Amino acid sequence: MKVIVVGCHGQMGQPICRFVDEREGMELVGGVGPAGRDYIGRDLGQVAGFGRDLGIPVADDLASVIDECDTLIDVSSVEQCLRTLDLAVEHGKALVTASTGFTPEQFARFEAAGERIPVIFKCNTSKMVNVMLALVETAARALADECDIEIIDQHDRDKLDAPSGTAVIIGNMIAELKGTTLDELAEYGRAGHGARKPGGVGFRSLRAGDITSDHKVYFGGLGERLEITHYSYSDDCFARGAVDCAQFLDGKPAGVYSIKDVFGLR
Repeated sequence: MKVIVVGCHGQMGQPICRFVDEREGMELVGGVGPAGRDYIGRDLGQVAGFGRDLGIPVADDLASVIDECDTLIDVSSVEQCLRTLDLAVEHGKALVTASTGFTPEQFARFEAAGERIPVIFKCNTSKMVNVMLALVETAARALADECDIEIIDQHDRDKLDAPSGTAVIIGNMIAELKGTTLDELAEYGRAGHGARKPGGVGFRSLRAGDITSDHKVYFGGLGERLEITHYSYSDDCFARGAVDCAQFLDGKPAGVYSIKDVFGLR
């Protein structure tokens, strides 16, 4: 499997490049970054922190190199990822994206693309995060109607979307179990005075320093509390999972695949 990484210089892109390069049966054949960056044209091995040349110059135009790959892993901006999606469909390439911050309308474009290419999106790629989600689902089935639920996500100061994509996944899961929508349940921060919204789901988003990614779900009962938490210490867990996703798509027919399929968590 030949792989191009879009967003190759970012905090996720660099370890993804490394894991692709190390993975048996996979070959790193390209990296793409935004036009105008000083590393465009430099060797991907140096840009991705390998400390050695790969003989692959970093491109700023995915269309110029896309035919060299079988699969794209995109960890760039929302805008670039949507361009990547269109090119993947046009050229018939499998696509994994671990980017977040998409609108429901933009997610619908990924769903439609699944009719023509194999695609994985709208997921946190850490295996342990997905085990956490399975635990949260079990707890919510038992406790959602009798506990107050609060979700806290913590990320670095530069993260653009809040709440995080994973926090929203948790909120949507709970809303579905309650037979309603997240729009009906969600409370994003609180100020002033007033009682908690009965049956609601509270969100808090902390953005500070270089926090990688932490998620905590509280189930607050009377006289007791359950907490389910995932802590990440580096982006390697997400990068490794993104490469797992790409490997999973090898040879798959067109379709929208779930992270649960990748990790066997169904």
